[in-house]
Amino acid sequence: MNIEWDSIFSALESWYAIQNGEPAVTMVASTTGRDPWAILLSTIVSLRTKDAVTMVASRKLLAEAPDPMKMDELPEERAAALVYPAGFYRTKAKNLKKIARILLDRYNGQVPADMNALLALPGVGRKTANLVLIEAFDMDGICVDTHVHRISNRTGWVCTPEPDKTESALRHILPIQYWKRINTLLVLYGQNVCTPRWAKCEICTIAQYCNTGIKVLSLQ
Repeated sequence: MNIEWDSIFSALESWYAIQNGEPAVTMVASTTGRDPWAILLSTIVSLRTKDAVTMVASRKLLAEAPDPMKMDELPEERAAALVYPAGFYRTKAKNLKKIARILLDRYNGQVPADMNALLALPGVGRKTANLVLIEAFDMDGICVDTHVHRISNRTGWVCTPEPDKTESALRHILPIQYWKRINTLLVLYGQNVCTPRWAKCEICTIAQYCNTGIKVLSLQ
């Protein structure tokens, strides 16, 4: 399959700009800027949680725990109350407390700019680690969530059973200049056009570059 990446991303970015009135930027970046601790905290809070809830919970927690030292000092019950009603709020509060202690003990209170070090932190998977490296340290990475995984398989770019496999496959075929942007673009696209229940191929701006879209449109 000859994938026309430039055309695909140009179409996606034009669509995104029309929806948002501005170039693509992640919810976490728009909320936290480039502060590594704030990005790590907000990304953990965001797991299995809607963006609106994440923004409110993250801001409340960061107001009382703007750095690992303050998080370490914050009682776990108070941290959990601030994270609520984000999903698994007690587990997230517990993990953030553990992470803060690790950062203070091993990294002088700083978030490490290293994939393996991030993955060793409680509750941090590849999606979270990649987002921290991209947003906090401007490093190249591919953040694959359920939307990126689903759309990458529907289009035929990859054929993979799970997000981590999708990330690995995309690293081999996706030009590096698009690594940082694919998540932001496809998350919004997956929420509105290529949704979990069905693909709205009739309004899809990249249908002509998609295996599913080509098949559906050919029947119309």
